[in-house]
Amino acid sequence: MIHSLTLSDVLADHARSRPQAAAVVDGEVRLTYPELEARVTRLAAALAERGTGPGDRVLWLGQNSHAVLELLLACSRLGAVCCPANWRQSTDELRFVLGDLTPRVVVWQPSDAVTPLVQADGAWIRAGQEYEAFLASGSLRAFDQVADTEPVLALYTAAFDGRPNAALLSSAALLAHATSLQIVRRMEPDFAFLASGPLFHVGTTMFALATFHLGGKNVFMPAFDAEELCRLVDAEKVTQAFLFGQMIDAVVAANAGGKYDLSSMRFISHSAEWDAMTTVDDSPWCRSKMGGYGQTEVGGMLTFLGLAPGGSGFAGRPSPLVQVRILGPGGIEVPPGEVGEICARGKTLFSGYFARPELNAAKSADGWHHTGDLGKREPDGTITFIGPKLRMIKSGNENIYPAEVERALKTHPAVADAAVIGVPDDTWHQAVQAVVALKGEATEEELIEHVKGLLASYKKPRRVVFVEAVPKKGFTPDYDALDAAHGGGNYPGA
Repeated sequence: MIHSLTLSDVLADHARSRPQAAAVVDGEVRLTYPELEARVTRLAAALAERGTGPGDRVLWLGQNSHAVLELLLACSRLGAVCCPANWRQSTDELRFVLGDLTPRVVVWQPSDAVTPLVQADGAWIRAGQEYEAFLASGSLRAFDQVADTEPVLALYTAAFDGRPNAALLSSAALLAHATSLQIVRRMEPDFAFLASGPLFHVGTTMFALATFHLGGKNVFMPAFDAEELCRLVDAEKVTQAFLFGQMIDAVVAANAGGKYDLSSMRFISHSAEWDAMTTVDDSPWCRSKMGGYGQTEVGGMLTFLGLAPGGSGFAGRPSPLVQVRILGPGGIEVPPGEVGEICARGKTLFSGYFARPELNAAKSADGWHHTGDLGKREPDGTITFIGPKLRMIKSGNENIYPAEVERALKTHPAVADAAVIGVPDDTWHQAVQAVVALKGEATEEELIEHVKGLLASYKKPRRVVFVEAVPKKGFTPDYDALDAAHGGGNYPGA
C-alpha cells in the first residue's frame, strides 16, 4: 500500500521529523510528537488486547480532551472507528447512540446524562486515572498497515427523520480536507489551534486535524470559557480558536482590561475592541469571514468564499479536491441561475453513514453525494447556498432538526400532533418554537421540560403555541403556513 497515508502514518512521520515540536497541550499534559506517538502506540495495543480490531467502534463520552485525538489516532492504527459523541445530549439520546453504534470500548467522563448508562463490564473505561492506566498497559509494538480509505472517524449528524446518523470519514478524506483548509487559511508549521468548540462538531475537528497534519500544536480546553480562553491564547501563543460571534463578544468582555496578550490570534475582523486585541488575518479564509458551505459529510467545507473574492455566490467556489454540481430531478445538471440540489464527489467526501444501507444508496445515487441542500450556480461560476431541502433551524452554531424535536414532543401523552419552526432571535439567529395540538392537558412549561428531558437542552422549544390542529401538506406539517401564522423565519440560506 505504497500510496496509502493514514492519520497514524502522519503521526509516525511527525515523531521522526519533528522530535522537539509540541503536539498537544491539555491542562498539565504537554506532549511532543514522539511522546504522542508512544502513547498512541500503547493505546492501540491496549485497545487491541481488549478485542478492538478493524471496523470496530470506540466511543468517547465526554468533553474536549487530548484523549479524543489519541483515541482517533489509535483507531487509525487499528483500522477501527472513533466517535466523539455529543456530551450535551440527554441520556435518551446517548442511549440511542450506544445501541446504534454498538461500540467495542467506551471511554467516558461522569455527567448527569452519561453516568446512568455506565455498564460494569470491562468495555467502559473512565477518563482520567483509569484511562491512563489502561493506556500504560499497552505495549510498544508494530501494527499492520491499514488502508487510508478505511473509515476512522464517526460524527453523528443529519437527524432529518428524528434520529441522527453517524457519518463515517476516512483518513484519506480527512487529510484531503486538511490540505484544502491549510491552503485557504494559509496555515504555517507553527500554527497553534485552540479547540474551544466541541470535538463532536466538524468545525472544531477539521481545524484540529489540519493543525495536526501540518505538525502544529493542538491546545484543548474542556468547554468554552472566555477567561480561560484568554489565558491559553496568551500562554500558548494560539493562532486560531473555534469562535463565532457570541463567543468573540464574551472574550472581548473577559479581556476588557487588557490583562492577557491576544495578539498571537490571527483571526477575522469582528469589532473595534476585538481587532485591537488580536491580529486581523489577511488569509482568504479570514478575509471572507470564514465563509463558504459545508457539512459533516464532506469533511467540513465543500466550498470556500475565500476562493472567490468578489464573486456573486456567497458560498464561493469548491475546494480544490472536490467537484460540485447543482442537480435537478433525474440527476440532470441545471443551468446557472436555477435552483437544484448541491451534489458533490471528490477526495474529502465521507464513506457513508454507519449501518444505513438504504440511506447510503439514496445519498450516493448516480455517483454523486446528494447533500440534501439547495443551491444555485451563479453566472460567474460561484455557488449560492439556498437552504436545506428539508427544514433545519440554526440556533447559535447548532443545527436543530424539527423532526427530532417533533418526535420528542409527540412522546408526551397529552400531545396529539406537533410541528416545530424557527423564529428570528437577536442573539442566537433563531430560536425553537413548537406548535402543538393537544389531546389532554399540558402546559407550555411542562412540554418544554419534557423535551429537555429527552434531548440536548439547546434543542428544547423556547416557546410553545397551542392550536386546534397542525396545518398539513399531505402527511407533513405545512411549514410555510406555520411560519406565516407564528412568525417563523431566519432559516439558513434565507
